[in-house]
Amino acid sequence: MNKYAIINSGSKQYKVSVGDIIRIESVDKNKGDEISFNPSMLKNNDDIILGEQALKNANVKGVVVGSGRAKKIIVFKMKRRKDERKKRGHRQNFTDIKITDIP
Repeated sequence: MNKYAIINSGSKQYKVSVGDIIRIESVDKNKGDEISFNPSMLKNNDDIILGEQALKNANVKGVVVGSGRAKKIIVFKMKRRKDERKKRGHRQNFTDIKITDIP
C-alpha cells in the first residue's frame, strides 16, 4: 500500500485506501451520497502526516454503496444454580462506504 489513511467513524478507527469498501455504523445518508471523514493520519509512500494542524484541511471522501442490518447475534446470560437465564438477539445497522479519494 503506497497511500492510505486512518479515519475515525463511530468511535472506531479504520485503515483505508482508495477503492476500499468499509462497513461502518449506520449514518443518515442515502445510496450514492458523498461522505467525508477527517483523517487522524495520512501515509503517502514514505511520508507520514500526523497532527491536527497538518491535517486540518485534509478530507477522505467516499460514496455510500449500501446499507442494511448485520446477521443476528445471540446474547445469552445465565447464572448457574439460580434458575436465571436471559436470551436476547441483536442486529446492528450498518452502512457500506467505498473510499474514492485520499488527499
